[in-house]
Amino acid sequence: MAYSETRIVIGGLAHIPVLIFIANFIKGKFGIKKEEKKDTLAIKEPVKIIELKNTIVKEGKVEILKELSNKLDNIEQKADEVYEKVKKKKKDKKKKKKNS
Repeated sequence: MAYSETRIVIGGLAHIPVLIFIANFIKGKFGIKKEEKKDTLAIKEPVKIIELKNTIVKEGKVEILKELSNKLDNIEQKADEVYEKVKKKKKDKKKKKKNS
């Protein structure tokens, strides 16, 4: 008796949950049992917040802070550029696959 291709595929797919159940049953009987992990919490020291009121910041520190903020801005811009390039390359690869 000949069976259609779809009937064979459906029969194969119907047996997958049965095979998974049998594999998990065997794994449970003969597998190595894992130890249960206990969640541990680390107590952090409280952060000290210092409020500066009516203080004078030295000019050197201000310049350093400005330089650091400029560098951070540059890094963010470069990261955005790299992200866009990667995104564009992925899009190009998908187009090439579709065209192939």
